[in-house]
Amino acid sequence: MKAYEIGSQSGLNSLRLVERDTPVPGPGEVAVKVHAACLNHRDLLTLKGQYGAIKAQDRIPVSDGVGSVTGIGENVSGISIGERVTAPNFVTWLSGKFTPAIFAQDLGISRDGWLAETIILPADAIIALPDNVTDAMAAAIAAAGSTIWHCIVAFGDVQKGDLVLTLGTGGVSILTLQIAKALGAQVAITSSSNDKLARCKEMGADYGINYRENEDWAAALMAATGGRGADIIVETAGLNSIEESIAACAPNGRIALIGALSGQLDNVPQLAGLIGKNVTMKGITAGSREMLSELVALISRAGIEPLIDSKFTFDNAPDAFAYLESGDHMGKVMITF
Repeated sequence: MKAYEIGSQSGLNSLRLVERDTPVPGPGEVAVKVHAACLNHRDLLTLKGQYGAIKAQDRIPVSDGVGSVTGIGENVSGISIGERVTAPNFVTWLSGKFTPAIFAQDLGISRDGWLAETIILPADAIIALPDNVTDAMAAAIAAAGSTIWHCIVAFGDVQKGDLVLTLGTGGVSILTLQIAKALGAQVAITSSSNDKLARCKEMGADYGINYRENEDWAAALMAATGGRGADIIVETAGLNSIEESIAACAPNGRIALIGALSGQLDNVPQLAGLIGKNVTMKGITAGSREMLSELVALISRAGIEPLIDSKFTFDNAPDAFAYLESGDHMGKVMITF
């Protein structure tokens, strides 16, 4: 089979196309023919050697994907050949609370991911997809979607009428907008592009803040909401923006810290606002199979179609990584097989 490997992890040029024997499922496993995969920011960091320790050069990247079952190992039941499936990126985190042990089986990081013609997955990790959840819907949600569900449902306890704030217009933020609206929440979103903010408004965003035009974007959000602020913040930028996020919070707000897109910390942030507003902040590391399963059910029920900015063929996968790095995208970047 054809597969991509992460190589020396010295930059995007490290990605290399190779031929491998098609893997065979062992006991408790299934083989899945990959239909499509979607990229996340951590896929870029991995190729640059900036996502934890340097990994084996033959690691297959990418955490989000969808495919159909082509092989079933011993001691597996309840799964049929041809069934369309997806899986969380932490394939051993089935339910319950987070434990560091899950990092040992992280698709695209500590275990081979979706950027190959066939992937091997634990049978108890896969989620069968309803007919009305298309490949394009499913490919975009595994790592990103389960993370969002953890942020706004499992941790944030989102209620109808709550205001959810998400930063930027990348894949996670746009999917946050769509999921939060389907759950009856209001949504505020930030961007440096008024055109992107206009598109977000068309998708249902209640508030759009241009952080380039409003350096104190938290004050701009407070003004727009009549001093209310956000009940839940999906913080993708990292600690460089945490003071603004705290300032944008409503009393008793919840901040889900999931990324560091703004880079390394420039200074020690002032966190006194956490106390003044009784804000809760939690680091979020993706989500469990149970969380992803609940999201799949919502997508099926509400007809959520994650925004796919662009599609690249498998042979042109390096171009997909380069496009993601450019930052020109809005929503997800997909690779089709």
